Amino acid sequence: MTALGFLYPGHSGEDDYPRMEQLLGSDIRLPLVHTDIGEDAHRVDALLEMGSAARLAAGVEELRLSGAEAIVWACTSGSFVYGWQGAHEQVRALARTAGLPASSTSFAFAHAVAEIGARRVAVAATYPEDVAALFAAFLKDAGVEVVAVRGAGVITAAEVATWGVEQVLALAREADHPDADAILLPDTALHTASHITALEAALGKPVLTANQVTVWEGLRLADRRVNAPELGTLFTREPIVQV
Repeated sequence: MTALGFLYPGHSGEDDYPRMEQLLGSDIRLPLVHTDIGEDAHRVDALLEMGSAARLAAGVEELRLSGAEAIVWACTSGSFVYGWQGAHEQVRALARTAGLPASSTSFAFAHAVAEIGARRVAVAATYPEDVAALFAAFLKDAGVEVVAVRGAGVITAAEVATWGVEQVLALAREADHPDADAILLPDTALHTASHITALEAALGKPVLTANQVTVWEGLRLADRRVNAPELGTLFTREPIVQV
């Protein structure tokens, strides 16, 4: 049994996690603890407070008691808003507090882009343009070429959580670029776990979504590789050839 712990900000798209747990198989658990987000706003000052060490530390003990082998801060904007170095310091502090390997959704995106072999990406963000630009800058610091960025201008996670698959697909189409090897949807408030294969089929290229890469990052930290094609290209591994 592998248990992976997630610190999730507030209440919005967290039902993606039991859905993914179902798809991953019976020996993987995804316990999740909600953190206090303070003000629900995709605004730099509010995001810095949301990702503060004190707010993250408050949920760590519950995840430790759940048997988690690794912890991921399941928030993209509340990690990349600190910048490349600041985001590293954030997860180092989380790892020290938990006594466990730790990461965040922002680093999950960087690692997932490398995993699928994408060199250029398009960003389809629900955020305002200035916050979306900070994510693009984070990716560039990670060595990822960003060829297009689209910010939808949504201020709150609560509103993002109401989006259906048609709105998600429309945003992804608007952000897509002929040179992009993959499309990134960076908001963990967005429900995507049930739609990834449909999005990839419609767009004709890999799609990486926030909750999807967050779970994949937890598995990576625990040194687990899982084939779950319903979760898209990132979770589709070549079959082992029996000789």
